[in-house]
Amino acid sequence: MIRPVLRSIAMAIFLIPGAAMAHTGIGQTAGFAHGLAHPASGIDHTLAMVAVGVFAWQLGGRALWLVPATFVLVMIAGGTLGMAGIDIPFVETGIALSVVILGAIIALGMRAPVATAMAIVGAFAVFHGHAHGAEMPHDASGLTYGAGFMLGTALLHASGLALGFFIGRIGEARSPDIVRAAGMLTSVAGIAILAGIL
Repeated sequence: MIRPVLRSIAMAIFLIPGAAMAHTGIGQTAGFAHGLAHPASGIDHTLAMVAVGVFAWQLGGRALWLVPATFVLVMIAGGTLGMAGIDIPFVETGIALSVVILGAIIALGMRAPVATAMAIVGAFAVFHGHAHGAEMPHDASGLTYGAGFMLGTALLHASGLALGFFIGRIGEARSPDIVRAAGMLTSVAGIAILAGIL
């Protein structure tokens, strides 16, 4: 059980370059492979999407699949708006706030009904999807690029779930403190993103 979890975490770490924001427009972004890498190419997207997985793990039950699935499905709608050139105000701010708020939810160990959790992550997914869609080059296939960033997002959610399960294996006494500390650090990173420091 632990080895597959460790493999998932290692894969997530390997995918995280963490050096640049995912929507700087630097480099080629066309095709499935680029869509796949896009969600993990910026610390803001990566933290938010892993946090969605950890949040789902904290809630347990149906939330384990409903919360990440909601993010991916609503992200498609946001991505479609971005591809169509339809503006959404404050996209960058919405992405940064998703990191702050999801981190705070995890740090505080908030227990939300599944429908509320789905609404929260869905609201943030619009911003993340729009950023991905708006950066797709005009000559790229929306279908293959979109399939790539959907899979990349799902893998980051799975990494968050795996991280939660792995921390849970440490022991009931210490795991809540570790998860809360991770949530607090995520929230602080989101504040740094908002301030333009990170």
